[in-house]
Amino acid sequence: MRHASRRSGRTALVTVALAASLALSSCSLLEKDDAPSGTPAPSPSASAAAEVYNSQFTRDGTFQSHIDRSQLDFVYTIYPTKSTPRTNEWYPLGNKYFTFTLQAYDLKQGLRAPFATKRKVYLDTIEVTSTTMTVDGGKTQHPYTLDAVAKDVTFDPEPLSTKYGMLITSPKGSLELRNQKIKPTSLDTRGIDLTFVATVWAETFAGSGKFYSMKIKQSVPIAIFESDKPTVAAKIPINSN
Repeated sequence: MRHASRRSGRTALVTVALAASLALSSCSLLEKDDAPSGTPAPSPSASAAAEVYNSQFTRDGTFQSHIDRSQLDFVYTIYPTKSTPRTNEWYPLGNKYFTFTLQAYDLKQGLRAPFATKRKVYLDTIEVTSTTMTVDGGKTQHPYTLDAVAKDVTFDPEPLSTKYGMLITSPKGSLELRNQKIKPTSLDTRGIDLTFVATVWAETFAGSGKFYSMKIKQSVPIAIFESDKPTVAAKIPINSN
């Protein structure tokens, strides 16, 4: 019965995680102007290109992954903001904007279990690198980079923090970075790969006060469409609150 409960709990996590990370709550501060709910569905040509480049982000207008480490579920969620919401109109020229979050779930406990029974996970640093794919094998470009202490860049101005970093255990904490800018690339660019690396400290067991470090990595392919016109940003304030 305990195994069945764990499986059902994991299924519930898949359904709840995206909503939890995107809803306005104590652990997520996204606002309606930055929510992905209004993202238009990509055109058939966008879907075809996304399949060629194997980009869930481009095809679905969002990307979410579940990384299971020591029965801790690390959930990355990445989506285009309303500045440049149409992924089938992401061209080499022009800036492109996205938001991403990272949160951890203790799979040893149920979603509604008391927080005190869950292992605490702290995020120390977050690093993101990028590489391009070009049709002519041109020079690799790096249109987006990030290397930061998580608590200094997250949207929450007062994240729960210790010497290990900021708390990201659901439902008390979450990393959130809005309106991240991907810079223009050469006209022969057809794809951009973002690689996320988070350095976290996880509690050995709930209440132990003892932590161990690990790195949580995720690659996100993004299709870029051939055009000599720039990606056009919507006329809304960037980083508006």
